Amino acid sequence: MYRFLQEPVEKPRISPQSASISSLLRSLSRTAYQGKSLGQAVDTWAAMLDSRTTVILGLAGAMIPAGMRELFVYLIENRLIDCIASTGANLFHDCHESLGRHHYRGSHLTDDVELQKCGVDRIYDVFASESEFRQTDAFIADFSRGLPDGRAYTTREFLFELGVAVGERGGPPGILTAAAKNDVPLYCPAIGDSSIGIALGQARAESGKIVIFDVIKDAMELARIVDNSPETGVIYIGGGTPKNFIQQASIFLPGQQSAHKFAIQITTDSPQWGGLSGCTFEEAQSWGKIMPFAEKVSVHCDATIAFPILVSALAERVEDIISRRHHPVFRFDEDDVIVE
Repeated sequence: MYRFLQEPVEKPRISPQSASISSLLRSLSRTAYQGKSLGQAVDTWAAMLDSRTTVILGLAGAMIPAGMRELFVYLIENRLIDCIASTGANLFHDCHESLGRHHYRGSHLTDDVELQKCGVDRIYDVFASESEFRQTDAFIADFSRGLPDGRAYTTREFLFELGVAVGERGGPPGILTAAAKNDVPLYCPAIGDSSIGIALGQARAESGKIVIFDVIKDAMELARIVDNSPETGVIYIGGGTPKNFIQQASIFLPGQQSAHKFAIQITTDSPQWGGLSGCTFEEAQSWGKIMPFAEKVSVHCDATIAFPILVSALAERVEDIISRRHHPVFRFDEDDVIVE
């Protein structure tokens, strides 16, 4: 019995002289429930950064309309993440804001029929202008018309060029522009399932411009990033296609066995429904996607609550790690990815 009763639950104490998010989460990591998980997530992320780990972020959910964009810019600019796979929706909304447009505070209780009549789109309690969205569609469509014909693009290549084009407009920095500037590979495995896809469809319908994506090369590139890295860690905001795209990168190539050594996920989904967004890391171990003895933690919480707290605590804790961290540098050629 006594082997189970070794460590008393800690009781966090708040002192005005020493209060910080980092110290709070250190204490919470020795408490219980999701507070404990959130505290452990900071420890796991810091461990990734204090080793030769390639850190890969999976981004789903409507995080950019909710105001979370600056968090991701900070992570990219300080190389606290090294590679990203995102839904197309988040990248469209990021482009929208980098072009100087906004999302607006609203209410989920508003009459949606009235909103539609007024040309206002709703994302739970966030409002956006449909006419401004169409202007962003037009920008992406015009950008696509300037791309050379006669080749297929990876989404990484396309999004890099889009990030450069958006950056030339001089708006506030975002995920697309920061990733392009800092050579952080950015993938979108379901790019057609977004307003980026709508914009490219409009360009095709209006001018016949066809942009072809080689999504299998996307998958092979990320698999080679994983395979050629000393070790990898994954951080999932939500789940969906980005999570599966990153998970399968550890087993995608013939004979590949490059399971992830570290893993964090923030999710509100549950595993018993069989969906990937709620899938546990233990289930992923059955596929060989997560190492048997990986350092892993799942935080069951709204990401708009947990993620800002997590990033803030990380920023306080790893300032010394940032200055000395050897972040990976990627070189892409036709058949391989060199990770240095």
